Amino acid sequence: MTDETQRRRPKASVRAIGNRRLQPNTLMMGHGFDPALSEGSLKPPIFLTSTFVFENAAAGKRHFEGVTGKRPGGAEGLVYSRFNGPNQEIAEDRLGVWEDAEDALTFSSGMSAIATVLLAFVQPGDVIVHSAPLYAATETLIGRILGKFGVKWLDFPAGATPEEIDAVVEKAQALGRVALIYLESPANPTNVLVDVEAVANVRDTRFGTGEDRPPIVIDNTFLGPLWHKPLAHGADIVVYSLTKYAGGHSDLVAGGALGSKAHINTIRSMRNTIGTILDPNSAWMLLRSLETLELRMSRAGENAAKICAWLKDQPKVEKIVYLGFPENERQADIYRRHCTGAGSTFSLYLKGGEREAFAFLDALKIAKLAVSLGGTETLASCPAAMTHLSVPDDRKAALGITPNMVRISIGVEDADDLIADFEQALAEI
Repeated sequence: MTDETQRRRPKASVRAIGNRRLQPNTLMMGHGFDPALSEGSLKPPIFLTSTFVFENAAAGKRHFEGVTGKRPGGAEGLVYSRFNGPNQEIAEDRLGVWEDAEDALTFSSGMSAIATVLLAFVQPGDVIVHSAPLYAATETLIGRILGKFGVKWLDFPAGATPEEIDAVVEKAQALGRVALIYLESPANPTNVLVDVEAVANVRDTRFGTGEDRPPIVIDNTFLGPLWHKPLAHGADIVVYSLTKYAGGHSDLVAGGALGSKAHINTIRSMRNTIGTILDPNSAWMLLRSLETLELRMSRAGENAAKICAWLKDQPKVEKIVYLGFPENERQADIYRRHCTGAGSTFSLYLKGGEREAFAFLDALKIAKLAVSLGGTETLASCPAAMTHLSVPDDRKAALGITPNMVRISIGVEDADDLIADFEQALAEI
């Protein structure tokens, strides 16, 4: 058995026909897998094994040189399921296609991806600069968990100007080594965009363009990979909760990280050590979902545009924060430069407070009262009382995470049916 057979991956996948470069939605149907290497199976089998047999002792040594980091790039073949596996590697190949990334990794959850990335680059006493708000668990990880090891942080609002971003980075430099700049765009749950290009320009001006500059890491869960490609705008590493749009059916939990081979090698070494890799069954389910990613996201985006156009004129709605209706020229400019679509997740502010938000949520008949986003079904929740409950009240108020905010993720149902559902729910307030 050769190493290539052991990996159940082809030596090369067709990426172009003549001068035509194949599109990601086409490559999702077979890239990274050769049926001839798995008994002719059209789809990759699920490889439920904890360990893999080496061709010979020399091959085992060579693979472990990659796993342990003595040689960059990871193992040349399959070793042990804490390090790699056929299903995970095929999924990683296909994830990289969407962002034209050099390499990619999968993880057991979005938070395990974020934690592994942070642990790979941050040392005790370092400073993290980040946009705000972030997903509550990410803020907890940075502020409370890493804070126990002397890691400090400074933040700037998601919609900050280049001057505001620069001022925060300057302050961070005075506090210690800036390990990385962490972004989330649009911000969860306020839906405010970050100017990734401005952040990259500030970073390069202050730290230069050498390999020792702090990497820019961005959580692209809300828009990517269809509507936003941060690597093209200056980001170095993109992280995902693949549970959301990539998984897309609310039936798996997974995370991802994409970027250059050098950055991914650093992250892979940490993943190998702490064992945050995705399991083979979830990787197989993710492969299934990636085949319909463009179809699902496109339908959800079309639905959201129609529904938000209706919602913004309703008398019981205070405001709606949806990328298709930029709140100001600054957000409109970022949207034009960075995005190819407005997404299907938005923030709805109802007139009133928690009572009105809860009444609306409890009255929904089609949309489901649940956290998460990006699934085929429409979901709605109250961030202040649910996903961001652990965030201090004063910080929630400063960030606009108020009791009357409802976060809505539109699915692929009939748009007019959803409008009817929201109409009757608003009538119950």
